[in-house]
Amino acid sequence: MTAETETLQSTGSCCSPTGSCHDGAADVRISSDAVTTVYQVTGMTCGHCEGAVSEEIAEIAGVTSVKAVAATGLVTVESQAPLAEEAVRAAVDEAGYELVGTAA
Repeated sequence: MTAETETLQSTGSCCSPTGSCHDGAADVRISSDAVTTVYQVTGMTCGHCEGAVSEEIAEIAGVTSVKAVAATGLVTVESQAPLAEEAVRAAVDEAGYELVGTAA
């Protein structure tokens, strides 16, 4: 677990209907490698949301980095090989959000 993700977990949820309490995108980087896929996720509104989605996806075997951006709903995932969409969908669902699919 990175210091950033530990901080997100220790501070709890900051999601509110009034907007974000964090600036920028959550970026969980494990290492760097081969396949990049961009997914569209609905429901993210702030940095905490970005972190929750990033943390869950980062736990999928083969994922090397995740960058979620609440403002666009885009989640960029780097992995050692293509990921099963069902695995990504389950991770996003576990975080409490909805995977629309891959971004066009």
